[in-house]
Amino acid sequence: MTTLVHGTDTLTRDALTVLQPGFVGTTAPDWLLRRIGEGLSSVGLFGRNIVSPEQLTALTAQLRAERDDVLVAIDEEGGDVTRLEVKQGSSFPGNYALGSVDDVELTRAVARELGRRLAACGVDLNWAPSADVNSNAENPVIGVRSFGPDPDLVARHTVAYVDGLQGVGVAACTKHFPGHGDTNVDSHDALPRIDVDLATLHARELVPFRAAVAAGTKAVMSAHILLSALDPHRPATLSPQILTGLLRQELGFEGLIVTDGMEMQAVAATYGIERGSVLAIAAGADAICVGGGLCDEDTVLQLRDALVTAVRTGELPEERLADAAARVRALAAWTQAHRARGAESVSGAAVQEGTAPGADIGLVAARRALKVTRGEWPYTPVTSAPYVASFTPVANFAVGDETPWGIAAELERLLPGTETGSYADSSVDALLAAAGERRIVAVVRDAHRHAWMTEALDALVAARPDTVVVEMGLNEAEPRGALHIATHGAARVCGRAAAEAVAGTGA
Repeated sequence: MTTLVHGTDTLTRDALTVLQPGFVGTTAPDWLLRRIGEGLSSVGLFGRNIVSPEQLTALTAQLRAERDDVLVAIDEEGGDVTRLEVKQGSSFPGNYALGSVDDVELTRAVARELGRRLAACGVDLNWAPSADVNSNAENPVIGVRSFGPDPDLVARHTVAYVDGLQGVGVAACTKHFPGHGDTNVDSHDALPRIDVDLATLHARELVPFRAAVAAGTKAVMSAHILLSALDPHRPATLSPQILTGLLRQELGFEGLIVTDGMEMQAVAATYGIERGSVLAIAAGADAICVGGGLCDEDTVLQLRDALVTAVRTGELPEERLADAAARVRALAAWTQAHRARGAESVSGAAVQEGTAPGADIGLVAARRALKVTRGEWPYTPVTSAPYVASFTPVANFAVGDETPWGIAAELERLLPGTETGSYADSSVDALLAAAGERRIVAVVRDAHRHAWMTEALDALVAARPDTVVVEMGLNEAEPRGALHIATHGAARVCGRAAAEAVAGTGA
């Protein structure tokens, strides 16, 4: 066996250290604990791993009983993308709602409370916030996960979010570098390509990331997108020009560079996860995120062995792998120090009235994010049990289809007897028959992107002018209905705020 500069054992440990794998189950499997003992330094959690705060706390304690400095990461954006509350819907509105309010202290308070809950459960690395400038309203994967289409707005709220999370000891991972907003392709499915010039990239995509780096974000997640002006050959995750040249050297980022999920088709379909991981580390990434789809021991061993082999053959410099592993350990030490101190250092920070951190800050924010537009038809609040018609598009991979959305459950709480139905085509005959004499509340998500949804709304409002329309995605379509409510996201608290507006009981 070839002996390298640090020895084979150290090489293997470094290869394990740079992996951030997932697993199946609500307790840690034996194979995962064994690999943590051998050097695995990070674990990624998804909705399938979480059923309650108590269970999550026990899980992270189980991981740290094996190794106290293990990084426990999660994809918890709040809003539409939640893992903490995957079965219930989030207690916090997402970025689009916060950007629509445009109160950075509110954003900071929401992120701080979300971070406090993560820290209380033992989670110390959050793959958030999304700093993408959603300049393309047809974007199928970013949308309400972005603070909005304006670079400066996205920048100031990204900074506030990073401050909120890291103030309570949870490392922020600002994503998806160098910007996933100007595309109509989901990188879970294929490789998006953005063909704009360098001047546009610097004036738009890179503005929030520069701000996040200056604010001290502990981590940055790369995007599986091809930006021809920066690298016409490889996606950002695999590009030395983008990760080392732009992010490290030009922007001066010294923290942890994490890849987006390595099994996503934008990389896996062309390079495979093993070669993709080697190329990513060689390009300047420090941690390989994998586990959203591939979440077994074989995947960990394949990636470990691919990295070790690449060092032995000279394809991957050993110093680059060692540097990546050192950055993982440095972040683990930072989070471990915060856990030891309790990490409640911001509890006395001054904030604006109405934005103090607390259990209800998410609902406060959701209520403030509502935009209510009255139509020409005279509107009176819904005071008896209505019929809720949910026009349901296919969920993207990041959001998933496990998390409930809409306002029917919240209206049922306010107006017992509320009935609901789900629809996925432009015909409204069945809907009208099911509703009968009840008031109709139509709930949509990104109506501007779905022609069938627009047709259905037009037909419904023509037949029943007193219809209430609730838009829970991007608020791009013209308001329809006697009352149009834009929630700027589909979190559970957004549904509650909308239900209050429908029933005329808003706080």
